[in-house]
Amino acid sequence: MTLLEWQQKWLQQLRGERGLAELTLKNYDRLITADLSELEQQTITDPKQLRVPVIERLLVGWRRSGLGERSIALKLSAWRTFCQFLVESDALDDNPAASISAPKIPKRLPKNLDVDSISHLLDLPHDDEIAIRDAAMMELLYASGIRLAELVSLNRDDIDHRMMQLRVTGKGSKTRIVPFGRCAEKALKQWLKVRQAWLVDKPELALFISKRLQRISPRTVQQRLNHWGQQQGIVGDLHPHKLRHSFASHMLEASGDLRAVQEMLGHANLSTTQVYTHLDFQRLASVYDNAHPRARKK
Repeated sequence: MTLLEWQQKWLQQLRGERGLAELTLKNYDRLITADLSELEQQTITDPKQLRVPVIERLLVGWRRSGLGERSIALKLSAWRTFCQFLVESDALDDNPAASISAPKIPKRLPKNLDVDSISHLLDLPHDDEIAIRDAAMMELLYASGIRLAELVSLNRDDIDHRMMQLRVTGKGSKTRIVPFGRCAEKALKQWLKVRQAWLVDKPELALFISKRLQRISPRTVQQRLNHWGQQQGIVGDLHPHKLRHSFASHMLEASGDLRAVQEMLGHANLSTTQVYTHLDFQRLASVYDNAHPRARKK
């Protein structure tokens, strides 16, 4: 079997045994497909030909093409996973990508919107059907902190209006229950009326649909959010993850309950959630002054 054939088998294994989402599978596919085509031009088509110098040459090519450190780290991670699959399938003796160090990525604090900017962003027209749908999507993203892939995969039956909860299927096909608030509930009810008028009697599971009466795509959601960011005068690019960051930041600042926010975000590890604890130093100093025995005023 050639490397390209092994790649397809690898993706099937990721889909079947590990239950990865389609978006994740597409990213894995995209990360190594161009490299495999390049290796094929160099007549490197057999897994046995994969050696450390081959991966190192790929790494040099990534740098020359101008890829950033984060992108290089992602590509190297994909190659490690692919090569490990080849090892486990007895197509390769050892993993040539395992010994290559990934570039160090400086930790960047997530950017979020303040509460006033969120309120201004979500103040959309109520007489436009597309705006009503978009408002419901943005309200839900901010109210629950769900990911873009989780939003577009929501079905109508995943909404519990009485308890104001969502049943969300996250990474690794793990399901969690996430609460949402009254503003999101109001926006959802307005959208559901529009959705029913669009569909008439056509059966459709998806909660959010396009004018073509199909499940809305991640790309469309991104475009719509960027559109409203510009329309409402929000500084910088507006994307779904910025609303997720804002949800996490505002929840942590108000509650201080890192574990609860971890559960709502669907993070497997608490360390992933801790990146959202970017409280300003003045507030941290105030907490310290009020709490530490050696800092409290007598």
